[in-house]
Amino acid sequence: MADSQGAQRRLKVDRVAVIGAGACGLAAARYLQAEQAFSLIQVFDQRPVAGGLWNYTPLEGEDVNQDVDGPHTTPSATLESPMRIVSPVYDLLETNIPHTLMNYAEQPFPEKSALFPKHVVVKEYLQQCAEPVQALLSLETQVSKVTKTDSGWTVDTRHLPSGTTSTIPFDAVIVANGHYSDPFVPDIKGLSTFAEQHPGVVTHAKFYRRAETFANKKVIVVGNSASGIDISAQIATVCRGPVLVSEKEKDTSTVNPIAATAEPSSTIRQIPEIIEFLANTRSVRLSDGTVENDIDAVVFCTGYLYTFPFLAEKCTSPDGSFVPGLYDHLLRADDPTLAFLGIPQRVVPFPVAEAQSAWVARLYSGRCPLPSKEELVATTLEGRGAHNMGFPKDVAYINKLYDRSLRAERDDRLVHDGIGKIPPCWGPEQAWTRERFPAIKVAFRNLGEEREHVERLEQLGFDFNAWQREQGEIE
Repeated sequence: MADSQGAQRRLKVDRVAVIGAGACGLAAARYLQAEQAFSLIQVFDQRPVAGGLWNYTPLEGEDVNQDVDGPHTTPSATLESPMRIVSPVYDLLETNIPHTLMNYAEQPFPEKSALFPKHVVVKEYLQQCAEPVQALLSLETQVSKVTKTDSGWTVDTRHLPSGTTSTIPFDAVIVANGHYSDPFVPDIKGLSTFAEQHPGVVTHAKFYRRAETFANKKVIVVGNSASGIDISAQIATVCRGPVLVSEKEKDTSTVNPIAATAEPSSTIRQIPEIIEFLANTRSVRLSDGTVENDIDAVVFCTGYLYTFPFLAEKCTSPDGSFVPGLYDHLLRADDPTLAFLGIPQRVVPFPVAEAQSAWVARLYSGRCPLPSKEELVATTLEGRGAHNMGFPKDVAYINKLYDRSLRAERDDRLVHDGIGKIPPCWGPEQAWTRERFPAIKVAFRNLGEEREHVERLEQLGFDFNAWQREQGEIE
């Protein structure tokens, strides 16, 4: 709750709940702990270990490439079954961000890590980052309901192994459950009938694990963002003919930069948007009027919906494409004791989560003033794409939150001469790398198996200091 002191009103928070122990939730826990200002910090996660989506789910047998039974265009209103907590991580997943940019500010990835690490390396990294806050974690605990009360918030939970339920009061809640759990499948004419008549043919990237299940099949991949690019490249090595990649026409400002940088391939053929599924002939009709016949598999790489089924009050847009009413993609403008981490897209998630966590922790400890009510409302964004924050917006966002955090009141108990835990701040070299990482990823991928030995940007020909000299910016 805030007292009434104009622009300098401050929050009085003592007990904080964090929902999720992935990259965002762990960042929140680390910065909240560093404030030394809260009697209770409790981080809930339904998985048995920290790491969030980086905890790979094997999916063997019939679970591999799980069916999609039709369009899914609105956020799920029910909780994920504890027996079916599925990560979207697949067997050969590597990051599409160099770890030198991806890491938390004060904790680099282990030495000898490949420049774009495999998913198991990221999981191990996050679990190392979780060690200082292990005592704050309530694992195998599903949050079933979060309710606003007159005195703050109540969080209803269920401990999955025992079935024990609890209702716990808090002053503030930080939602850090990510947005890669509720698959978006577009509403395309005939899709439901097609999926019903041809079970096992239609799936979503969330359930993709390995290319071998598509061997000698005619495959369409729908979508050409990060997962679509990677999955289509993998399937292209084993499928019958070139893999067909279907994508809507869109303006150049939203084109995926990795796709724009990639070299043309004889094993991948771009096709227009699918406008109709034809169940009787196992075909699809495209927006240019042509028909592709004898389709053996369709993989929707069409992203995910924002969904928070545990919140008593609905907090997403009806189509799940954005979270309305957020100040700076972060705080509920009408109640800043509710915060959402990791909402921005097309960003480098770990440092963004750290920058957000640093400011929210200082805000909840009372070291930073709360923005005025007018300012809270003024920066809310609405509409599809409201949270897209590609370069250079993400650099500016990280540095803006850094500046706010370092303006906090000093506390002699805290590290760095009372400043507290320092969030990331991106200088020219980080911004230079951020701008180029799509091209860096393509150069890395083109090395094939040799890429595992690439640990530094310079090994791929990307040298910031050399670039500066070429620009004449330094002697």
